[in-house]
Amino acid sequence: MAAAILGGDRRALAQSITLLESSRPDHHRAARELLERLRPTLTDKALRIGVTGPPGVGKSTFIDAMGTYLIEQHDKRVAVLALDPSSGQTGGSILGDKTRMLQLGQSAQAFIRPSPTRGFLGGVGEATRETLLLCEAAGYDVIMVETVGVGQSEYAVSTMVDTCLLLALPGAGDELQGMKRGISEAADAIVVNKADGGNVAAAELARMQYQSTMRLLPRSEPGWEVPVVTTSAVTASGIAELWQIIVEHRQLLEARNGLRARRAWQHEAWFWQIMRQRVQERWMHQTTVSSRLPPLLRSVRNRTILPNQAADDVLAWLGFRDASSAPAPPPANQHPPPR
Repeated sequence: MAAAILGGDRRALAQSITLLESSRPDHHRAARELLERLRPTLTDKALRIGVTGPPGVGKSTFIDAMGTYLIEQHDKRVAVLALDPSSGQTGGSILGDKTRMLQLGQSAQAFIRPSPTRGFLGGVGEATRETLLLCEAAGYDVIMVETVGVGQSEYAVSTMVDTCLLLALPGAGDELQGMKRGISEAADAIVVNKADGGNVAAAELARMQYQSTMRLLPRSEPGWEVPVVTTSAVTASGIAELWQIIVEHRQLLEARNGLRARRAWQHEAWFWQIMRQRVQERWMHQTTVSSRLPPLLRSVRNRTILPNQAADDVLAWLGFRDASSAPAPPPANQHPPPR
């Protein structure tokens, strides 16, 4: 399978991603072995682009236009990882993003993979980082990650891409306030989408407003003024200009060794994410915890004990005197340190 991926086999790539997303332990072991075999071939040449924004902003249609432009005008191989929210009741996902990427889906130089979030926070999926590595090994030049939406926790995509695009709607009011500072500070460019038809004037007004707002926020990269552009997936206007901005941002990162620093920080963030997940899974299955947890949860639900005291009790079962004596990893989804 590793040899087939390195040869650009899309079927093998799709099967490998399914292996990564499986919950079976034997599949987890096989996926780890596959990634380890591919690791020496990774060169960091692929350009990773995150696309986030509120529902209805046109992320899928925008990616369709951008990916088609890159294939037709720059002969790029484009991979798209489209994340779809999973139901909190059934666990299922619609996985319909591919139906809104009709042009891109017909190209032999494109690979589109819809994946469920399965309750994983941050607007991305549990195996998104591993899937990125598989797409890079398969030789894709540009990899775009489409998140499920935008909010205070939805900027996790910035911890795994080189350039993060924040899509906004014209005439939506003070949208950056609704997005909060987390995602706004993580954005490397703001894209006012749907700037066509009767929205052209409103899009230009929104562009100027967002530009003024972004000057008040910390920069995502030292020396980088976050640009604000207008685009239309229908007319393809602004797509070429935006691509040039993405290229310039990548060149800035490479010129100051920032790309290597960003990828190193992203791998560390990835490590802590896995540690949190696996530590939680391990202690949940410890006899000391599993046998005493049900009555403790009943007490929490009955409000005879506060959740913070219950958490301290669990830590005491594990040998920690209080929460302050337990290991404290860095905060989740924190932005990369200044370089």
